[in-house]
Amino acid sequence: MICNNAHKYSVSAMCDVLQIPRSTYYFHLKKREDNERQAEEADLQERIYTIFKQSRNNYGTRKIKKELEKQDKIVSRRRIGQIMKYLGLVSNYTVAYYKPQKKQSNEAKIANVLNREFQQEKELSVLVSDLTYVRVGKKWHYVCLFVDLFNREIVGASAGPNKDAALVYKALSSIKGNLTNVQLFHTDRGSEFDNQLMIEATKGFGIQRSLSAKGCPYDNAVAEATFKSFKIEFVYQKTFHTLEQLELEMWDHVNWFNHIRIHETLGYLTPAEFKQQYESSK
Repeated sequence: MICNNAHKYSVSAMCDVLQIPRSTYYFHLKKREDNERQAEEADLQERIYTIFKQSRNNYGTRKIKKELEKQDKIVSRRRIGQIMKYLGLVSNYTVAYYKPQKKQSNEAKIANVLNREFQQEKELSVLVSDLTYVRVGKKWHYVCLFVDLFNREIVGASAGPNKDAALVYKALSSIKGNLTNVQLFHTDRGSEFDNQLMIEATKGFGIQRSLSAKGCPYDNAVAEATFKSFKIEFVYQKTFHTLEQLELEMWDHVNWFNHIRIHETLGYLTPAEFKQQYESSK
C-alpha cells in the first residue's frame, strides 16, 4: 500500500500511521527491487540463450543485439557478451580453422564482366558460385552452391563425390525459377566452371559468363563469404557418414540460411525477408 501511494503521500507519514518502521519498509522495497532485477536478468539470459541456439551456435553479440531489438529489448553488446560468457555460449566463429591453399587457375579468355558489382537490384539476374570439399566417411566429397546477388539467397546446391562440371550442372538444375531470367553467371577460374558442359548449359539459357581475374578471390567475394559461413556454420559442425546424409542436412541448412539466418549486408534481415520487403515496396 505504501509503494502504491508513495507518489501522493509522504512515506514517513504513512509508516507512522500504519505503525511500521521506515527501515522495514525500505528493506522490503529493496528486496522487491532485487527480485525484479533477478527476474529481468533471468528473462534476458533465456532470450539470449534461445537466440544463440536458434542461430545454431553461430551468432555473436552484434547479431544477438539485433534480434533482441526485434523483441523491443535494447541491450549493449558488452552486456550480451558478459551473459554469453556466464552461460558458456561460444560462437562457432571464435574457433580458428585451417585455410587451404588456392588451386591454380586456368587461362580461359573470359572477362570479369561482373567487375565486383555485388549489389544487384533484380532477383535472379546475377548468380555467383563456388565449391568446397566435405569429408564423408573416409572420402572427400564436394558441395556446389549458387548464390543470388540480389538477396544473398542460396538458390541452388548439389553434393557429390567428384569435383566436376556435372556437380555444377546439378546445382544449376536445382534452381527453382526461370533460368532465362539469369543474365550473368560469375565464378572463379576453376575448370569445373569453364568446360563444354557449362558452356552449352549457359548458352542454352542465354546466360553470359564472367570469370574472376587470375589469382584474385576478391572478384568473387560474395561466393567466398557464403562458403566461409557455410563451412564454419555447417560443415565443421557435422560428421557425415553417407552422401545421402550430407544432401539431407545440406538442404536443411540451406533452408535455415535463407529463411532464419539474418545477414548484416541485408540490414539484418533474412534473404526471404529482404525479398518480401522488396516486393512489398513495388
